[in-house]
Amino acid sequence: MRRTAVLGSAGTLVAGTLIAGAMAAPAANAESRSHGWSEAHGVQVAAERAAEKGIDWTDCPEDWGLAKPIQCGFVSVPLDYARPNGKQIKIAVDRIGNTGTKEERQGALIYNPGGPGASGLRFPARVTNKNPLWAKTAKAYDFVGFDPRGVGHSTPISCIDPQEFVKAPKLDPVPGSEADKLAQRKLAAEYADGCAERSGWMLPHMTTPNSARDLDVIRAALGEKKLNFLGVSYGTYLGAVYATLFPGHVRRMIVDSVVNPSREKIWYQANLDQDVAFQMRWDDWKAWVAKNDATFHIGDTPERVEQQWDKLRATAKTNPLGGVVGPAELIGFFQSAPYYDSAWVPVAQTWSKYLAGDTQALVDAAAPDLSDTAGNISAENGNAVYTAVECADAKWPTSWKKWDRDNTRLHKDHPFMTWANAWMNLPCATWSSKQHTPVEVRTGKGLPPVLIVQSTRDAATPFEGAVELHQRLKGSRLITEKDAGSHGVTGLVNPCINERVDSYLLSGTLDSRDVTCAPHATPKP
Repeated sequence: MRRTAVLGSAGTLVAGTLIAGAMAAPAANAESRSHGWSEAHGVQVAAERAAEKGIDWTDCPEDWGLAKPIQCGFVSVPLDYARPNGKQIKIAVDRIGNTGTKEERQGALIYNPGGPGASGLRFPARVTNKNPLWAKTAKAYDFVGFDPRGVGHSTPISCIDPQEFVKAPKLDPVPGSEADKLAQRKLAAEYADGCAERSGWMLPHMTTPNSARDLDVIRAALGEKKLNFLGVSYGTYLGAVYATLFPGHVRRMIVDSVVNPSREKIWYQANLDQDVAFQMRWDDWKAWVAKNDATFHIGDTPERVEQQWDKLRATAKTNPLGGVVGPAELIGFFQSAPYYDSAWVPVAQTWSKYLAGDTQALVDAAAPDLSDTAGNISAENGNAVYTAVECADAKWPTSWKKWDRDNTRLHKDHPFMTWANAWMNLPCATWSSKQHTPVEVRTGKGLPPVLIVQSTRDAATPFEGAVELHQRLKGSRLITEKDAGSHGVTGLVNPCINERVDSYLLSGTLDSRDVTCAPHATPKP
């Protein structure tokens, strides 16, 4: 899941109405029980249409940054699945064919990296970049990425001018007074209004169930009878909702770093749970920094590292570094350490340089780049989609007293991310567009075993979410990476996990019981 804004991996197409009908028919019953007959009928109509049309694959547009042999195309889907013959929107997709023989090919593997609001179009580059973790899978599968509705090249939405969105310094997320809270509340309400003004026609339809329906239409357009899917972070919730709505359409599914799918968690409580987990992983990183004080010279105990953090925040609040890096920008940069182990060394190095007198290194790392207009458009779009999906998926508390009480209480023992996360999500409290009831994630008829992969100390998607999904999906298997916390486990080198991912995707093989793996290697300075 995304958090504090900038915020946690070519066969011949078969088309035809007979195949499409066979592919789409089971969906109506499953989805009508889970979420509504009209939408179930609508996605069946859209899938049949997409299967007949297929995808017109061409070289990717130059400004997409996806070089040959990756190919790009579009799939048309209904804006509103209750009206399948109404307004259509375009979903951008890309692919690279399997690297093995025609006989080795098992179909397409579709990927979603999370968000909500992240693009999956870089997925085929794992093949062109010769990523060794995916070499075996690439022999058997086309790698297919897509931009979910509202994202990037798929009818993008916006809530504010991108240059205004990235301007810095922003207000300190940690309020020092009631006036500070009032100022943040005003900004959140203005942001919600901006979403309605700039993208209001899309907002009621920016839901996870609609993205799951889009995924089924993409499956049909690819000529695939069943879906092979890899979802990371928010992509696990997309996968869980897809598995609930279309259980008979799943062939293989891996969900990695799992959003808790409970209706009671989506999305308000999930964010509060995340604040606790971020503090845990922040503390892990501080202990590592202290252990390596001979290299970084930040502090030789976690307490001294925390004191340096407090001092840095206070300095940046009084006098923003370079005029642009205040506490909000610091959190935006430093949160990558509890998110990803790959950030442990670079974040510590940058901080160490600052303490040695090189302020510019930290400014360069944490400040926005107003000249990067394309990057700023992407950042604003990602945040807009994040907000739109989470606000539309579920009903949020509208009482400021509840928000204030919950976050004040949580901040006392979990100060690293609590208020930053609260302000990011507060637009949902004044959201003017429809807020839906989340899907009740469960096992439906025909759902094959799903592989769940999760580390125990993940900051962005706490471990309990994987346990909850495992209980809801009968026959699923859970691989636990113990005493690790980097977000996105399948992208890391850990043979205990990597080999099981390959076995599942290549042969459908799962262990007879759940598996616990030792952690991947700890970063070395």
